[in-house]
Amino acid sequence: MTFKSRFVLNVQQRSGILVLMVLICAVLALNYFWDFSTKMPENDPKVAVIQARIDSLKALKIADTVPKIYPFNPNFISDYKGYILGMSISEIDKLHRFRESDKWINSAADFKKVTGVSDALLTEISPYFKFPEWVTHPKPKKTYTSRKKKSTIQKSDINTATVDDLLEIEGLTERLAIRIINYRKRLGGFLEDNQLFDVYGLPSAVVFKIKDDFTVKTKPEITQINVNEANASDLSTISFITFDIAREIINYRELHEGITDLDDLLKIDGINAYKLKRIKLYLSANHK
Repeated sequence: MTFKSRFVLNVQQRSGILVLMVLICAVLALNYFWDFSTKMPENDPKVAVIQARIDSLKALKIADTVPKIYPFNPNFISDYKGYILGMSISEIDKLHRFRESDKWINSAADFKKVTGVSDALLTEISPYFKFPEWVTHPKPKKTYTSRKKKSTIQKSDINTATVDDLLEIEGLTERLAIRIINYRKRLGGFLEDNQLFDVYGLPSAVVFKIKDDFTVKTKPEITQINVNEANASDLSTISFITFDIAREIINYRELHEGITDLDDLLKIDGINAYKLKRIKLYLSANHK
């Protein structure tokens, strides 16, 4: 039994293979001896424009690879942040040791003094330093001038003061000055300086300033109301005594057959020590 090889080529096939090999050799030889690349004229404006675009794209690509620096507080530079900024290990360590002592860097000069970075690096990174508002724009320190306290003789009479007189006081507005005058009219005049604290909306700090320049010199003539004889209507004319409190006073008076000491009024709801001080100016406890 004989086997026929399947790789036996006839004459036509052998000729085709030969022609193909000749063509391949010819193409290779032509490519070797002939430069097919198209060269553009060096002075061609179009070439310059294209090259400029290529250079611009390359620059953008390079810029994207460079880490961006955003404003930062130099007191909180980490090891990685310091490396990115171009600081050496020793410079970063100096900064960390300084911060561990609970001290703060408040300027570019402080940063250079603590870390010892070069002037070139400081010039490069200092524009990105961001310090707290109280460091960059500190509030001016208040200067206090010592002022001699006036004696009673040197002070003006609060009971004759006008709105214009009161406006000389620092921090006192025209509205508050008018309110003081109106309250004084309601009382018939101040009996003591501390009644200024009872003026609605008048800050205590301003009251102290008023008392530095004004005091009660001419007290109004008043007749104290007898707590044991007055009715509820009479009692309610006194500051801090409402009509309901007045009725409570009368009930207490009848229950205890009179009031011998005004301090007993502290037992009535609505009257505290502060109010009692003012009430005592206009009330007496003369027993029947």
